[in-house]
Amino acid sequence: MDIQENIDLWNKQLEQATAEDIIAFFTSRFREKIALSSSMGLEDQVLTSMLVAQSPETGIFTLDTARLFPETYDLIDLTSKKYKKPIKVFFPDPAEVEEMVAEKGINLFYDSIGNRKLCCGIRKIKPLQRALKDLDAWITGLRRDQSVTRTEMNIVEWDGNNGLIKVNPLINWTEEDVWKYVNDNNIPFNKLHKKGFASIGCQPCTHAIAQGEDLRAGRWWWENPETKECGLHAR
Repeated sequence: MDIQENIDLWNKQLEQATAEDIIAFFTSRFREKIALSSSMGLEDQVLTSMLVAQSPETGIFTLDTARLFPETYDLIDLTSKKYKKPIKVFFPDPAEVEEMVAEKGINLFYDSIGNRKLCCGIRKIKPLQRALKDLDAWITGLRRDQSVTRTEMNIVEWDGNNGLIKVNPLINWTEEDVWKYVNDNNIPFNKLHKKGFASIGCQPCTHAIAQGEDLRAGRWWWENPETKECGLHAR
């Protein structure tokens, strides 16, 4: 049975499974070869709580682009202390950042989609590749209703860009489901969520949204919805 056949089988097998069951299923199979990728968003905080309860030895990592909000750094520290769990932080290559800024400017991402993708590539995609290089699978907080670019994603997918399995335990959750779990379980979250920030990324590329707007409307707001992915979850 090839990898895609396995993935199809798992998606069918786990169609009605809870997020906790999905995490248990894959951490028991991949052990030290699977990790949670956390952007410190609400979904990732939910998954962190579940993962620590079920498989405390499974690694958690995050990407520090060097342009994050102060509130995000505070949450990394708070989360690590609450769960007594180290969160491994991956940084961009300083030389690549310096070269990019020297050539394109400090806020190059506002000038073109190409520049924005270049910045995301250096600050996010390359560090992610280093984080994943010794893994066979990674866990993410993706949900279908987060954006138009994620509506067709499944519980389990093959990540062809990085050459490993991607597991999305919350793919069928709604925003209401996430907030209920956060509130019921006293899970720490980014203070910016209470100030209108639905999806929080780099500080220059994120702003608060109005009530009723798409959850990712505050990310790269100068672009069309169809281009609003940094490349971490390109399919």
